[in-house]
This record gives sequence, structure tokens and C-alpha cells, in this order.
Amino acid sequence: MLCCCKLALAQDSNVDWSVPDKPDLRDAGIERKLDQLLSTMTVEQKVAQMIQPEIGYLTVEKMRQYGFGSYLNGGNTAPYGIKQADQRTWLRYADEMYQASVDASIDGSTIPTIWGTDAMHGHSNVYGATLFPHNIGLGAARDAKLIEEIGIATAKEVAATGIEWSFAPTVAVVRDDRWGRTYESYSEDPEVVADYADNMVLGLQGHPDKDFLEGYHRIATAKHFIGDGGTKGGIDRGDTRLDEQTLKDIHAAGYVSALQAGVQSVMASFNSWNGKRVHGHKYLLTDVLKEKMGFDGFVVSDWNAHKFVDGCDLEQCAAAINAGVDVLMVPEHYEAFFHNTVQQVKDGVIPVSRIDDAVRRFLRAKIRWGILARGKPSARLGAQNPQWLNAPEHRDLARNAVRKSLVLLKNNHNLLPVNPDSRILIAGEGADNIAMQAGGWSVSWQGTDNTNADFPNATSVYEGIRQQVASVGGIVEHSPDGSFEQKPDVAIVVLGEQPYAEWFGDIQTLQFNDTKNRDLALLQRLKSENIPVVTVFLSGRPLWVNNILNLSDAFVAAWLPGSEGQGIADVLLRKKDGSINYDFSGKLSFSWPRYDNQYLLNRHDASYDPLFPYGYGLTYKDAVFVEHLDETVTAQQSQKPSEVIPLFVRNLSAGIQWALTDSSATTAQMKTASGVSPDEKSLTMQSVNLAFQEDGRKFSWNNAEAPSSAALQYTSLYQNDDVLTPRFLNLKIRLDQWRSFAPVTLAVQCVETACENTVVMTPKGTALQEGEWVGFSIAAQCGDALPVGDQPDAALRLSATHGVSLAVADIALVKAPAAGYNVISCQ
Repeated sequence: MLCCCKLALAQDSNVDWSVPDKPDLRDAGIERKLDQLLSTMTVEQKVAQMIQPEIGYLTVEKMRQYGFGSYLNGGNTAPYGIKQADQRTWLRYADEMYQASVDASIDGSTIPTIWGTDAMHGHSNVYGATLFPHNIGLGAARDAKLIEEIGIATAKEVAATGIEWSFAPTVAVVRDDRWGRTYESYSEDPEVVADYADNMVLGLQGHPDKDFLEGYHRIATAKHFIGDGGTKGGIDRGDTRLDEQTLKDIHAAGYVSALQAGVQSVMASFNSWNGKRVHGHKYLLTDVLKEKMGFDGFVVSDWNAHKFVDGCDLEQCAAAINAGVDVLMVPEHYEAFFHNTVQQVKDGVIPVSRIDDAVRRFLRAKIRWGILARGKPSARLGAQNPQWLNAPEHRDLARNAVRKSLVLLKNNHNLLPVNPDSRILIAGEGADNIAMQAGGWSVSWQGTDNTNADFPNATSVYEGIRQQVASVGGIVEHSPDGSFEQKPDVAIVVLGEQPYAEWFGDIQTLQFNDTKNRDLALLQRLKSENIPVVTVFLSGRPLWVNNILNLSDAFVAAWLPGSEGQGIADVLLRKKDGSINYDFSGKLSFSWPRYDNQYLLNRHDASYDPLFPYGYGLTYKDAVFVEHLDETVTAQQSQKPSEVIPLFVRNLSAGIQWALTDSSATTAQMKTASGVSPDEKSLTMQSVNLAFQEDGRKFSWNNAEAPSSAALQYTSLYQNDDVLTPRFLNLKIRLDQWRSFAPVTLAVQCVETACENTVVMTPKGTALQEGEWVGFSIAAQCGDALPVGDQPDAALRLSATHGVSLAVADIALVKAPAAGYNVISCQ
């Protein structure tokens, strides 16, 4: 209790948050323009400037009606729902929203909107864009000038699609590498983060004394303020328990340098500080950031993060606005949030002065960028330079960044570099897998639904090596499982983590998750044949891989290199004449663990005992021999059987997929968070939000003639848990529309047309309430419903005809009904 009290009172200390050497961006003309605009704006127009919907839910008509100040595309959304939309399609969408925002026929406002996007490692949500290494790899490069060049290239590619605002850079200082966003951080050391943050902002926005927000430059965002990388247990959106001085010294470093570069936007963080959500923390957002640090830009919230502030929900949050959030990212519930906020202002819950301050800050940044003078996106500089998207010079820059990011951890007997005229075996799941080398936040949010076809301009590690070896007459054999026709001189094995992003990337141990020891078996097989092995490890964090290191003669930490796999070949292979092509120069910006339970392993720790310390990285001049490593696993995983088998809880579980079927009797398997049935009209699927980002799916039936169905399918053989024995399927359902009298059928644990339980819902005989999430526990073990010996191929099937729209979330097989749920027994 004493400790908690001390932490809670920490903000009363005399911590110096001042930021010296900030640029003077004051402009009397802009301030006069702001005074003029604010004096003529209604409360409704001001609140509209503060609300940011997402394009998966926003329509042109709604933009015309409300005149929202900004909008965004999330990690799983592209214009018109086209994942592989080209540059012209992005630009066309930007034009439509711009024109709708300046149309004053309904809302009376002509202030143009702006579009925000997560350009995380390049313009990474866009099909065909250049993907630079994720931040963790750039941190290993130790090249601040390179960071500014990447910022410039990213700004140009964003400009080419008509977008004005980038939600980057992430300036988190990660302290527990189990956090699923570790790869978004440049380093565990605040010095590297500070050195990089300003350079990325300068690249994106331009220099305050030269080309600030001019031409191709975009509005940048330093995120997530503050302490996101310091949560207890590395839990995403968790609690960062630190005294104020430590919070400032470690976690504010990137914000200090970003403010010194003139950053215009700061995104508030999901996490709490000593138990209080940052989104509702007036001391941090207003007293510290805006007043003590002197930030004159605007604070934007994270995706629905206001929901977690005390007294708030998805549709209203006066507490976040009063705390200092200026722009609210409200992807789906923006209309209700708008009306509720207007009423809260009129009721005095939110002072008009706070609204005026928020709108002034946001409009100041928009005017500095030139939104009132540049015209529609297709008339701007970026549209006139479509070649900026995946420009050859950007690919060369990314390739160079890959070369600089690689860290050589082991090179026994100087196996590397490899002669390109050798017989080389390329093995491992990651060798020809651009989704793995790109990671999360690449075309899609988690990156789990991508294939090489989603990266049309990229080069895999295998292809990069093949090209160089073929050019000098060497022989390359590609075999993911390590088999070969003729014994190779050397094997290059590319393995590592599967793609992930926030939430889903959190882990409990640093031990590498080698599925069924597949990678280990591959390496053991090669070593048993006395084949020298080079391991290229793709990962978003340092992991405990002692067993893999022992089976590797050389080991390269390649992180998540992005689209330019040739950069790896450049360093691994010699030139044709046998000389070194490119040497290793990367140095660890994160300490590498000696044990699998070294969750907190950071430079300057009192008990610092890494396997490879911060700053470690071999070159070809080094003759370091890595001895055999201890492979003892120390972190014990709980073997207690779960009471719940999640199927679709926050995200799809492994071995589960959504599939849509219509009257054509064909099935469309959903690889993304949205889609349509095979006939492209009868049934649509869209991501929605229950408690987390895109943790629900909305289905809309449009065919009055024949039923269509959405099924949650098993993609691998369903195995009944001997301990759990699931007796119920739990789910939440939100009814959005029921305009016909057609029933909705819910069937659970099905084999083709036979199901354990089938429930028919009608408008008058259901517990569903329009717009509300309602829980159901449906009996899922009903005796002899299925043919003997058959295993279910679908956990849930929803069928209807037309006029029905509903959303589902939190789907799991359970042992007992959930408290407060509507229980449906065997029919």
C-alpha cells in the first residue's frame, strides 16, 4: 500500500519536463485566421472537427452531413474494401472525401478534412508500396541520417495516395520484450529512440527552418504518449508502474526530440500510468505535454481507446476530452459520439473553452500544412508524381536499410560470407515468404492473411539470393523442408516468427515458438548430413533460441526486413571475385537473452547478464567462436487445461476461418476481415468493434430469394478436448437490422447439414435488442446429432435470406454457460 501511494503521488514531485530548443512555429497570420474561423463555427461544427471515423464505416454521405475534421483507414481497411487497391483508387477515395467535407449544403462548413494512416514502415498499408525494415531493425542500423531519408521516402509515397497525415513514428522504449509491439520500437535504450525520433519527424514533416510541411511533406505523429513500452509483464494496454522521474527519463526521450523537430501530432497511449488510463490523465496530457513540454500541436486518441477511461464508453467520453485529447479516433460509433459530445458541451459537462482549445490546436496544424489552400488531393503535388509509390530510389534505400539492419551473432569458422558459385540449399518456411519478412502492419493489420501476391513489388530472401547466385553461375535449390536432390555445399535456412501486431503479439515466454519443433528438426537433419548451416532469423524481438544457435554455424538476426530481401543476399554472399560485397554493420539495439525467462533485460540494469549484450554485432573481420549454449528451459508454462477453447475471441484462433456461401452453392473463404459471398451480392462481412479493435464481424443478408450462410469453419481436424468436453458455444450477438420477417438460423458444431444444435430466431421470439450486444450460451453437445465418428467442420453457421444485419463476437467453446447469458438448451 505504501508503494502504491508513493507512485500515485509521484506527479507532485518537481520533475523538470521542459523541452529546450523547440522551433518557434508561431505565426500571427495563422492565429488571426483561427480566431476568425472559431468565431463563426457552431458547436456542432467544432465537435465534428474533433471526431475521426474510419473508412470501413464512414460514407461520403456521412462526411457531407457532418464535415468531420479527419478520417482514417485502419490496418485492415483500404478504399472501397479493396485490399489490393492501386494508387489511383486511393487518390479517388481521397478526392471523394475531400469534396464531401467542403460541401456546406448540410453542415454549413467548408473546412477540408484530412486523412490519417498508419505508415509504420513505409506506406505499409498500401498494396505495392515500399516496405522498409520495422523499427527494431532500423535501431540496429545506428544511422540517424538513414532514418530521415526513410521519412522523406515515406512522405512521398503517402503523398502519392492523397493522404495528409501519418501516424508515425512510434517512439516507445520497450523494457519487456514479450510485448507484441516490440518491433515498433527502435531500441530498449532511450538514447537511440531520441536520436531517431527527431530525424523521422524531420523526414516526414520537413525542417522547421526550411521546408516545414511544404510540398510532399506530411503531418507526423509521435506515439504513444506515454509509457507504452514499460507496462508490467509486457502486456499491451497494460499498466506502467514507475515514478515520474523514471517515466520522464526513459519513456519521454523520443517526445523531447520529436517536439524539437516540430512534430504536430502526438497520439495518446492505451496504457495506464500507475493505475490511471493515460487517455483520461489530465496531468500527463495537459499539464505535462501541453504546458510543461510546450507542445502546441494536437493530441489524437488511439483506436477506441477512450472506451477504457472511467465513466466512458464507445459512444461518449467527456473525461478524455477534458483531460486533453483533441481529436477522438472513433472508428464505428462516430455518429453517436458526435451527438453525445454536442449535448455534453451544451450541458456544461465539457467546457466550451476546452472545445475551442482542441479545435484551435487541430486547425492550426491543418492550416500549417496548407489544407485551406492546396485544393483536392488529385490537384496536389503527390498526384502529379504517382511514380513516388515504390520508386526505384525508395527500393534502393530500403535495400540499403536491410543491409545495415542485419546483426551477425555467430559466424563459427568464418562460414560467412558464402561464395555465390557454390551449390546452395535455401530452406525454411521464411525463405520465400514475404509475409513473414514483412511482419504485421504490412498491407493488413496483423499480417496473418497475406501471401506473396499481396506484395507485387517485393523480393523474398530466397529470390534475392537466387538472383545473385544465378548471375555468377552458382546453383540454388529451394526446399522449405530442407530436402535436396544433391548434397549442397551450404544451407541457408530462413525461419522465425509468424506475423503479428498489437495484442495478438504478446507472449508469455521468450522461448521461440517453433511449431512442433519443425525448424529444430530441419536443422538437426541438415547437421546430421554434415552440411554447414547459416540461419537467418526473422523476428520482431530478440528471442531465446539457444537450441537453434547450437545447430547453426552462422546466425543472423534479420528482424523484419520488409520488401527488399535482396539486402540480405548482399551481405551473405561474396562478390564474384571472392571479395566481400557488404560487411555486417548492425549492432543490437535490444539485448539478446541468455535464458528464456529474462523478460527484463536492458542496458544499465543492475543484474545485466545477456547472451549477447546491447551493442553486440560481429563483422567479417571478427574471429569470435560461440561455444555450445545451455539449452535448459527455465520458464515453466502452465499445463492446466483451459475452461475455454477460443474460436473467435478478439481474433480468429489458429485452425479457424470465416467462410461465406450463397445460392450458387460455392464458398468464399475469407482471408481478410471483410468480404462478400461468391455471387458478390447476397452476403457481406465487415469487421466491427465490441471491446477491441475489429474483434467482431458484421454480416448483412441481401438476397430475398435464397438463403446465404456465414460459417466459422475448422480448417484443421476438430479435436474435442478430453478435459474440457465443451458443452456450450458462447457468443455475443448485436442486431443491427431486421427489416423482414425472415428467420435467422444459428447452428453449432456441424458436419455439412447435420448439426449438434439448431436455433431458429424470429423478430418476435428473440432476446436480441437492436444496437445492443447480447450474450448467448448455446448447447453444443446434444447426443446423437452427428453421424458416428464424424468430426465437426464448422463451429457455427448463421443463415438468413434478406433484410437482416447482425454482428457476432467473443465466440468460444466452453464447459458451462457464461453468467448473464441467454442459455439455449438442446432443441
